Amino acid sequence: MQTKNIMIVGVGGQGTLLASKLLGRILLSKGYDVKVSEVHGMSQRGGSVVTYVRYGDKVYSPVIDKGEADFIVSFEMLEAARWVEYLKQGGKMITNTQQVNPMPVIIGACEYPAELEAKIKNLGVDLDAFDALSLAEAAGNSKAVNIVLMGKLSKYFDFTEDEWLDAIEKSVPAKFLELNKKAFALGREA
Repeated sequence: MQTKNIMIVGVGGQGTLLASKLLGRILLSKGYDVKVSEVHGMSQRGGSVVTYVRYGDKVYSPVIDKGEADFIVSFEMLEAARWVEYLKQGGKMITNTQQVNPMPVIIGACEYPAELEAKIKNLGVDLDAFDALSLAEAAGNSKAVNIVLMGKLSKYFDFTEDEWLDAIEKSVPAKFLELNKKAFALGREA
């Protein structure tokens, strides 16, 4: 199998690392060679965070170059715009429509870019944008956006829902299991 590439992008504290761990776990359980690389920006201060997940018969490097990502899963609109050039022709971008203000916007040095969803679509990107934050809140916790997004991503894979749920059970603490299962189901149905 040719190597497939998935980028998970967001800002520090949104759960991108748990999402990549979950994705890596299910891919390993299906017998793929998997490489995961975490790149942290100013993650503790809300900076950009990206995780590369590569899988296939044999993967030699964890890094994804521009124009190579089969999927980009974005936790926030500005991060979707920041990383869009990494999406390959015919790739799929899944994004939460939430907007998280970066530091220059917070201090008033600039404004959050307007109409990012339309601008990304105008680039010819196959974009699946939805309000994952509202679904996470409906599941019981706004921090479950990561699992809502994994639920949405799961629709593009041939793995069964039970296989995804097994990976969730092995990735999250027991006390948060039901919340995460609900968040996953809401994302999958969105």
